[in-house]
Amino acid sequence: MNLFDVTGKKAIVTGAAQGLAYGMAEGLMEAGVEVAIIDISAKTADVAAEFVKKGYKCHAVNANLGNKADLKRGFDEALEKLGGRLDIIINAAGIQKRHFSEEFPVEDWEEVINVNLNSVFFLCQLAGRQMLKQGSGKIINIASMLSFFGGYTVPAYAASKGGVAQLTKALSNEWASKGVNVNAIAPGYMDTEMNVNLVNDPNRNAEILGRIPAKRWGTPNDMKGVALFLSAPASDYLNGAIIPVDGGYLGR
Repeated sequence: MNLFDVTGKKAIVTGAAQGLAYGMAEGLMEAGVEVAIIDISAKTADVAAEFVKKGYKCHAVNANLGNKADLKRGFDEALEKLGGRLDIIINAAGIQKRHFSEEFPVEDWEEVINVNLNSVFFLCQLAGRQMLKQGSGKIINIASMLSFFGGYTVPAYAASKGGVAQLTKALSNEWASKGVNVNAIAPGYMDTEMNVNLVNDPNRNAEILGRIPAKRWGTPNDMKGVALFLSAPASDYLNGAIIPVDGGYLGR
């Protein structure tokens, strides 16, 4: 048995029109997984079409995961496009808002919590129902370094990612005995659209690199291996784990 064989599996990856989620979706497709991308971006269909041109099985679903009704519609549409089976879901869609805590607007707080935490629970719930019916499945949530730290000027993001880590553990307690693995990946400092201001700030860039033993920012490609591991039979006895992919940042 090939512990990393995921050929023919069916997956949903949220937020995959760009960034880390794009890298993970690509990694799954390279390994033979059929993927439905759910994203709010106008370029979602184009991204899926490019994957199809490369010979991969990929479907595009536009949905606003911050809206519960649209989230449900998007999930149902993705499941239908996958033929009614779901083996893997990667909940990677997320947003960021920066303000000093004493000035943080309540509408920004609610938006971040809604997209980064509430939608993750709702998608886990929908995926869990399907996977429990099947008797198997892999749920992969995207946590953060701020699941461990508090960050600075990002109280809503920190709260949401702390919540994702605890949600992952809570769901694994209920579903591990039923064939559904729930785990999370905690990316370190990644060179993506979300961190462009940090990458372009010479002082903060030097500060961050000074703490990363690998001496570089992470990339979407760095997420492929761990996403494949958590999707494959190799991780069948892993439950409730929060796996850092951070170049050693947490070890400093």
